[in-house]
Amino acid sequence: MINQHIKGTPKAQPRVKATMRGRHAGVYTPKTADEWKQRIKNQLRAYCGYNIAGDFEVQLSFFFKRPKSHYGTGKNSKVIKEQSPRRHTQKPDVDNLAKAVLDALTDINFWKDDSQISKLSISKSWADILPEGMIIIATPTD
Repeated sequence: MINQHIKGTPKAQPRVKATMRGRHAGVYTPKTADEWKQRIKNQLRAYCGYNIAGDFEVQLSFFFKRPKSHYGTGKNSKVIKEQSPRRHTQKPDVDNLAKAVLDALTDINFWKDDSQISKLSISKSWADILPEGMIIIATPTD
């Protein structure tokens, strides 16, 4: 079982991009999530090589730093404005955030493949209480 908080700015797995070079078409994956995925692998290296079979339930909770515009000014610089959004409903999308994490766990051979996940719960919110990052809970159900 994994139950861990990983600090850092969560990044979504980018979509594959197509390109043309002269008459040759090609595809590539942007490297925007590589640092985040490496951070996950480094902090979960204790689970490297488990290669667990069976199904899993995974819970991912992402926490994002609020922009300065959500706070007051002067003596209220630490107070969240009343009109600031309570929920994080902007990019990145939760499905792409999860994909980066699940790919990182597959890369370190925690499980055989992320297709073993039978239940996935994903949330994202502002880092008002917990520091920016992610909490991951992965539990084998067999």
